[in-house]
Amino acid sequence: MILSDKFVCEDRERSTYFKHVAAPIFRKSFTVPEHIKRAEISICGIGFYDLFVNGRKITKGYLAPYISNPDHITYYDLYDIKPYLQNGENVIGIMLGDGFGNSKTCVWDFDKNVFNASPKLACFAEIESFDKTEYYDASDFKCKKGAITFNDLRSGVFYDSRLEEKGWNEAGFIEDDKWHSPVLADRPRGKAKICEAEPIRVIKEIKPIRIYKGELAKYTPREDVCRWLKGKETQEKPPERTGGYIYDFGENNAGIFRLKIRGKEGQRIDIQCCEYLDGDNPDYGNFNFYPDGYVQRDIYVLRGDEEEIFEPMFTYHGFRYIYISGITEEQATGELLTYLVMSSDLEETGGFECSDNMANKIFEIARRSDRANFYYFPTDCPHREKNGWTGDASVSSEHMIMTMNTEKSWREWLNNIRLAQHSDGSIPGIVPTDTWGYEWGNGPIWDSVLFNLPYMLYKYRGNMDIVKENAHAMMSYLEYICRQRDEEGIIEIGLGDLGPVCRNSDDYIVPLGFTDSVCVLDTCRKSEKMFRAAGLNHNADFAKNLGDELYFAVRKKYLNTDTMTIKSRCQTAQAMGIYFDIFTAAEKQYAFGQLMKILKSDNYKLTCGLLGTRVIFHVLARFGEVETAYKMITDEEFPSYGYYVKQGATTLPEHFVLGDMSREKSYNHHFLGDVIQWFIRYVGGINVKSSKNVLIRPMFIEGLNFARAYHNLPSGKVSVEWQRNGDSIELKVKCPPETECEIELPDGYHFEDNGYNYSAQDITAVRKIKKI
Repeated sequence: MILSDKFVCEDRERSTYFKHVAAPIFRKSFTVPEHIKRAEISICGIGFYDLFVNGRKITKGYLAPYISNPDHITYYDLYDIKPYLQNGENVIGIMLGDGFGNSKTCVWDFDKNVFNASPKLACFAEIESFDKTEYYDASDFKCKKGAITFNDLRSGVFYDSRLEEKGWNEAGFIEDDKWHSPVLADRPRGKAKICEAEPIRVIKEIKPIRIYKGELAKYTPREDVCRWLKGKETQEKPPERTGGYIYDFGENNAGIFRLKIRGKEGQRIDIQCCEYLDGDNPDYGNFNFYPDGYVQRDIYVLRGDEEEIFEPMFTYHGFRYIYISGITEEQATGELLTYLVMSSDLEETGGFECSDNMANKIFEIARRSDRANFYYFPTDCPHREKNGWTGDASVSSEHMIMTMNTEKSWREWLNNIRLAQHSDGSIPGIVPTDTWGYEWGNGPIWDSVLFNLPYMLYKYRGNMDIVKENAHAMMSYLEYICRQRDEEGIIEIGLGDLGPVCRNSDDYIVPLGFTDSVCVLDTCRKSEKMFRAAGLNHNADFAKNLGDELYFAVRKKYLNTDTMTIKSRCQTAQAMGIYFDIFTAAEKQYAFGQLMKILKSDNYKLTCGLLGTRVIFHVLARFGEVETAYKMITDEEFPSYGYYVKQGATTLPEHFVLGDMSREKSYNHHFLGDVIQWFIRYVGGINVKSSKNVLIRPMFIEGLNFARAYHNLPSGKVSVEWQRNGDSIELKVKCPPETECEIELPDGYHFEDNGYNYSAQDITAVRKIKKI
């Protein structure tokens, strides 16, 4: 199928906060004979499109085709439209939105993106009958401005239904003189590619649990936005802050809403989406990257039909609460709004449940954050930024792949990461981007996404192709980072242990040189494994040598061999030193003892940022302190995951913040979600060594009566279930026949028949376990 490079637009003028330009619609009418053999269309809409055939929307999902820098990749989708055609006249209708092709905020310099332009369309349709084939491209369509008067991926959609032309995408419609031929548009520089990532779809619908009258809290943009706005006037004014209704949907999530309403022509409905309440008032002050009036806000103007339904297109929001104004008391019913929760349509590949409701709640809110932050690729948050922060994805890569099949979507995003890589080997902190993120927001921890995503796909899915596809980019980066070492052989150039407890986000306790250098060391070790497996021995040797040099440099500068502690003597430093083998095997037990002393002096309260939090619970479990780790995770006192559950959180916060949760920057981040993996791996006992090798080693937490976990390998489902029964424990394990699976009990336990280890094939029935 041809991927046409002939791009057209309705008008070259692009929409901004200061002057709105309505989104365009396109239509092509054609006739077909009674019998046709084939009818297909390829389509690229920059930024987004919706596709209709004879009035029926057939778009693969929301926000199609993808979110990318169009100067890197222009994405296309293919459709078989034969099932939707009819004898005689047919119409293909297309609606375009701005997407990433026309970003508007000054943050991340997105307003300066060189590719910003009005929405543009390329398509190619082939209609084959038994005696001829007809072809149509975008220049054959007619177009005009539609009812979307403003749209932005991050800000929202303003829709005036009075501007709709009923039947515009159906047969029998008569075009007036406002319909015209499109204008030839500049062709984007990116390579043309079919999108292979899973589509974004509605995964569930939620009705409000509470509706009440209230007010909207005040909002102030952050300082750089205020400076940018100085002397300028946005076209839309801030929303009314009194007289509205608050809809509480009971959980924080991501998606859009469905508005179903009857009203008078010209009635204007204003909808503001928020994450939290200031008292009883919805507050969007933590989304302060945008002008007031353009912060997760949608506007709908009624045409006055008996019933009207509106679902915002070309945007999505992260929210729990909606503040809606412009409606009457009679209209403020439970049927007015429905939460359409959306995410990439990824297969679930793992789960966990136990007898402790607190642990189940923590697992649930972490999974919800993962889903809410997967829109083609992992984002940081679904409200304030919606950016593909590389570090967030890297830190979350292992726990995500344990519960979701991310293979296709990660592979597609890696295509974009490679194209964002500069010739010197460096990569930005967010992808997609234009020029932002190369000078700040990146660094070894964030850049490790280029290695951790292929490594996890190789480890968990056995995908060697992904290693080969990214080998050149990985090697280019290793050569780049090698040049960034100082005279002591240390790397200190990026972001560190972001968000230590009760400190400013970048007020790290652990030295940046330590976390950067250790991260690159880990990257080198993983690279060596992948390169060797791919037969790239020269690359593997380079990675090994660089890793060895970093290992000795880190030990020399940061390790106190007298006390067996890492410089700064904090939780993150000590846990990372143990987890990443900075300590030798002979030193580790003593070093772990020092970690326990540090924890005791901290009253067993977490002080780590995202890096320390990612590893500390693993270290505790591996060295026999699984009960300590479990208590730190589930404890209801600050700082812990249990504390946030007790505070009413339904998704994971960005940082651990004491007291008033309104101080939190974001209530929906995934990068503290590795507890998902911890529960499955240690309490459930599923340790994936490779795509064909699993170690089952459950740890029987004293306060639990049962636990069960599963993970889907390429060969099938691995499941573990254990249950206390009097003074014994019953264990049941299932493993695919093609998978090498060993069962091992933790210290202090044995099977009743006095065995200690079995293969999965030996566990043909429930086995009883005794404590020694």
